[in-house]
Amino acid sequence: MDEEPASDVVRRERFSGGPARGFLSSMSEDERIFEADLAVDRAHVVMLAEQGIVSDDEAGEILAALEAVEEAGYDALPDGEDVHAAIETAVIERVGEIGGKMHTARSRNDEVATCIRYRLREDLVEAMRSTLALREALVEVAQEHVETTMPGYTHLQPAQPTTVAHYLLSYEQAVARDTERLADAYDRVDRCPLGAAAFAGTPFDVDRERTAELLGFEAVHASGGSSDSSDDVLENSMDAVSSRDFLLETVGALSNLAITLSGFAEDLIGFSNRGYLELSDDYASTSSIMPQKKNPDTLELVRATAGDASAGLNGLSTTLKGLPRAYNRDLQRATPHAWETVDAVSEATEVTAGAIATADWDEASLEAAAAEGFSTATGVADALAMQGLPFRTAHELVALASETGSDYAALEAASEELLGEPLDAHVPREAIETALDPAESVASRDSRGGPAPAAVRERIGTARTAIAADREAVDDLERTIADANAALAEEVRAYE
Repeated sequence: MDEEPASDVVRRERFSGGPARGFLSSMSEDERIFEADLAVDRAHVVMLAEQGIVSDDEAGEILAALEAVEEAGYDALPDGEDVHAAIETAVIERVGEIGGKMHTARSRNDEVATCIRYRLREDLVEAMRSTLALREALVEVAQEHVETTMPGYTHLQPAQPTTVAHYLLSYEQAVARDTERLADAYDRVDRCPLGAAAFAGTPFDVDRERTAELLGFEAVHASGGSSDSSDDVLENSMDAVSSRDFLLETVGALSNLAITLSGFAEDLIGFSNRGYLELSDDYASTSSIMPQKKNPDTLELVRATAGDASAGLNGLSTTLKGLPRAYNRDLQRATPHAWETVDAVSEATEVTAGAIATADWDEASLEAAAAEGFSTATGVADALAMQGLPFRTAHELVALASETGSDYAALEAASEELLGEPLDAHVPREAIETALDPAESVASRDSRGGPAPAAVRERIGTARTAIAADREAVDDLERTIADANAALAEEVRAYE
């Protein structure tokens, strides 16, 4: 074995010291892409050997050194400016100058861009799985409460009665779009920059499609269907190393999910305050001084996660704004925004799923509250309009009645005052009494997407089908990544 290098193999002695070395280093954040970098190194070395750029024996030595580096672990890496240089240094320490051939025909610019995408695919799969778990929890609880009436609100004021199922499915539908946005982002992440070198390509006869294949950048995407294999390689070498729009899109999708979660958390906190539901002790806490308290702390932190995600999106977009082509060191500070956001939002999604799955809804309190604030007023106006009274006239009549009460007597008095005749001259009393009942009011709203039990049951079936399809798509992504890892390992073993 050759003598250990005196310094980082990239910077050498001239640029390896000084007060700014720590400032330049990304080692504190790079552990996350340690495994990704090893995979990228292996794929690149296999391709170099296949193309005759390095010999099979040289490839074998380098790949054996990479295995040793992996077994030693991240903490055993030598000091370096980043994980890429540290791994290369560790390889050279083990096999001497042959290890320096590992970096032939590439730059850290295309290397890091590939590592980020490689790891981010896994994170996006987990984020999508967390949304699926939440959607499943929402559908399961909705199934239990198809006929549980509750107050619906606009402007935080009682508006119209609805059901717990209808309310929960409104969030299932919103989170489904968040799943879709994450899947769309995955499609743009799942493209390989490796082989672009610093930004201007390379004179070596590299096979970019081969490294993309070895790393699992394949044409089966999260949003369904397939694409031409050229879609798996970022064609323009300058764009390949300099663009981080895939990070911006990912963090944007996660931020949108966090905002969805924040609104849901706010609702549940309010419902808890009104006694409409009780969170499981696993998703609540108590006060350090007031022993009677049960606080919805987890949901408050879920709500706060939207601020973290929005800050990540703002920080990332500000970092990327106005950067000149091609690679700039500013990009080193872009990636942590993505890691922090995907971790925080995925965890918040999982916590929200657990909280809603284990909460107890107080059906009696909800039913009582459903009639508060004359919430059936719109239903009465609709009943009058369905009998031929102009809706605007019906609206005025019910508004007049609401000034004195919310029962049949108030409506009768308003009819005499406004129309000069009894209410039953326009609509049978039984129809009005039915419209005044919250459960009957809900049942009458059977238009597509409405809260009527029949409409809700249909939507539950549709949601289950969509969740199953999305789960299958995510499973396919995970299998593609796993199959690529296995195939790469098999290729590496051929050089032992």
